[in-house]
Amino acid sequence: MYSLPVNILSDCLLVNMFQQHLKRQVFGPIHIFLTITLLIKGSFSEVITLNGANIGSVIGSNEVLFINFYADWCRFSQILTPVFEEASNKIKEEFPAPGKIAFGKVDCDSESDIASQYHISKYPTLKLVRNGQLIKKEYRGQRSVDALVQFVKDQVRDSVQQHNTLESMDELNEKKRHIIGYFADVNSDAYRLFAKAASTLREDCEFHSAVGPVAEPERSMGDRVVYRAPQTSHQDVAYIGSLTDFDGLLRWAQQSCVPLVREITFDNAEELTEEGLPFLILFHHPDDKDITQRFATVVQQQLMSEKSSVNFLTADGLKFKHPLHHLGKSENDLPVLAIDSFRHMYLFPHNVKTDLETPGLLSQFIADLHSGKLHREFHHGPDPTTTPPAPGSDNADQKPEEKTDHIPHDVNQDNAPKQPTSPPESTFRKLAPSRNRYTILRDEL
Repeated sequence: MYSLPVNILSDCLLVNMFQQHLKRQVFGPIHIFLTITLLIKGSFSEVITLNGANIGSVIGSNEVLFINFYADWCRFSQILTPVFEEASNKIKEEFPAPGKIAFGKVDCDSESDIASQYHISKYPTLKLVRNGQLIKKEYRGQRSVDALVQFVKDQVRDSVQQHNTLESMDELNEKKRHIIGYFADVNSDAYRLFAKAASTLREDCEFHSAVGPVAEPERSMGDRVVYRAPQTSHQDVAYIGSLTDFDGLLRWAQQSCVPLVREITFDNAEELTEEGLPFLILFHHPDDKDITQRFATVVQQQLMSEKSSVNFLTADGLKFKHPLHHLGKSENDLPVLAIDSFRHMYLFPHNVKTDLETPGLLSQFIADLHSGKLHREFHHGPDPTTTPPAPGSDNADQKPEEKTDHIPHDVNQDNAPKQPTSPPESTFRKLAPSRNRYTILRDEL
């Protein structure tokens, strides 16, 4: 089947071509009808053009929305456009009911506010919204029609594993996080919202249910939902909110399923770098379980206020030897704690084994990153101790950060000797998205 190159021909140009064609030819009614039908079929697409006026309603009215963030001038976007549109058409044929699955596209040049809201830094970027929630992990699979179709179909399969016996609940994978529901009826509102939460968090947790008579021993006080942590069996934590409050259930499940401290691997490093947050990363020996637990505990107790500005990570120090080498460390120095700002790496200036839990040390380490102190001191040495300006002087009312702007001002800076204190460059920035598949907007990492 021939399809017009929609990345080159606009709808207006297509209509104009058709009008000129009619002027040059003499058609019978049937010939004209067939020509119009072919043109419409060749140019028709199920992809919704998203903009500031409609994106909210489109997200809210569809269970799954697959979005292509593109730029017309981008070569990779041009290649993907017809593939994305054909995949959309195939999905619509298989799932014709409105509100189930939709494909959308955002022209990031004309909709820059949307592109900024979704942190688009390369073209094309494919993101998924499920039940109104943006899925952090973007699509990085094969860019073929079949692959896109299969990926989207997988998003609407049942995310809840049904159990016919309670004994089977004792055989769950102890390495994973589980949400378990006990219900009287699959047609109840409580089960429907439980299944919706399962669909939303399918990448983060495994969801299980027992329904009907088999669930009765666990339903002495009605339907209930519990969380089972890794390496536990009969230590389930019950959800105490209303099962018909979807937002409350989802929030509780997210807090249970998405750990505050995550492990970085070669498989997820690219995704983590794309979140754009600096890493506070603990390199440890894989056999040292105690230090990772201590790190998770201190993050939970002291650094919760930083969770939106820093990614807390652990890394196998034997697998990630290269970053350790850049820090001047080896496996004999483990555990090692450092910040990777995506420009430089900075070592924690205290003993990890003895000082990890000392109140204020980790929070100050992060504060020094945000203020620019780590970068400044590595390049220029320790910050000088300054005497506050005398009252009435020109600088008396000037705030320190306004005066320095995080950069030391030295009238003799050009003649000052170079300080050999530069920190090692970031190594994790090299795990960012490949330029062979995207047009990178700017060097953000």
